[in-house]
Amino acid sequence: MSNSPLRWLWLLILVGQPMTTEASPTTSPTPDPGAVIKRLAIGSCVDQNRPQHIWPAIAAAEPQLFLLLGDNIYADTLDMAKMQADYETLAAVPEFAAFRQQVPILATWDDHDYGWNDAGVEYAQKEASKALMLDFFDVPAADELRRRPGVYQAKIFGPPGQRVQIILLDGRWFRSAPLKDPSPYRRYRPNLDATNTMLGETQWQWLRAQLEQPAELRLIASGVQVLGYAAGFEGWKNFPLEQERLFTVIREARAAGVVFLSGDAHFTQIKRGDGGVGYPLYEFTSSGLTHGNPVGAARPSPLALQRPYGGINFGVLNLRWQDDPSLTLQARDVDGNIVFEHTIRLADLQPPTEEIK
Repeated sequence: MSNSPLRWLWLLILVGQPMTTEASPTTSPTPDPGAVIKRLAIGSCVDQNRPQHIWPAIAAAEPQLFLLLGDNIYADTLDMAKMQADYETLAAVPEFAAFRQQVPILATWDDHDYGWNDAGVEYAQKEASKALMLDFFDVPAADELRRRPGVYQAKIFGPPGQRVQIILLDGRWFRSAPLKDPSPYRRYRPNLDATNTMLGETQWQWLRAQLEQPAELRLIASGVQVLGYAAGFEGWKNFPLEQERLFTVIREARAAGVVFLSGDAHFTQIKRGDGGVGYPLYEFTSSGLTHGNPVGAARPSPLALQRPYGGINFGVLNLRWQDDPSLTLQARDVDGNIVFEHTIRLADLQPPTEEIK
């Protein structure tokens, strides 16, 4: 669809005509918490200065909700006027402007929209950066998210028996400095210092409380990859004690239905690992919406279920609730074509106990 007449017709319809939702021309519709989620889409890594031909393809997939998993702009600055201008540049992109009127959006951040590359707790402008992000994504002034540190949040959609819990983690606000690797081929190595953190104690306690709420499917979104190790680059494996704590919290909460979502990598892949929670842990990485990384996609991962795709991409999650409920993960290219997919039975995401959350 990237250069097709359909793309331009879609833009004319959405930009030139009033929407039937309550969204204004610069805001997204409000997601309905009572809706049964059957399809949502995910993506990450939006360079506001690059072409953005992918948004019509995502809209054509008809997701009920879109999750932005970080690097929603590339600011890399301490200058908040420059960051504000970057958000304004993104807002003015016709394809994105049309998309955000049609599809509800929930977002977390990663490093480039948080502040700068690989930044963590030390970033001096995080309060101001947070305010710009929440303003851009229309978070109400009275929302609890405005009153606590970081941008982590959780939502539950659907009735009992069809509940989808979406947990958006903040892996930047509290995150300790990673341990530098002296090798010229790797930026970081695992940090075994127990005083270092990915989420910070406040967010850890919040996460445990969220996992104790009942849900049939839990989508835990992280700006960086959770499973495995990305050859010396950013990821939870840089803090292996924190990675193990994440698995422990899931196991101790007896939380069923966990699937990880992540961005950052500039390729898309599906991984399956064993975190000791009593069932397989899957991770769906979707990155990036404006630029990919075929070289990074070529790096082998023993957890990958298929060869990663390094072109521009987004992800679609299809839920089937009838009979034997299942979740199908689809990686799609810039034109909306399915690159690969994998189906998971929700019955296979249950801890080995009758007492599940």
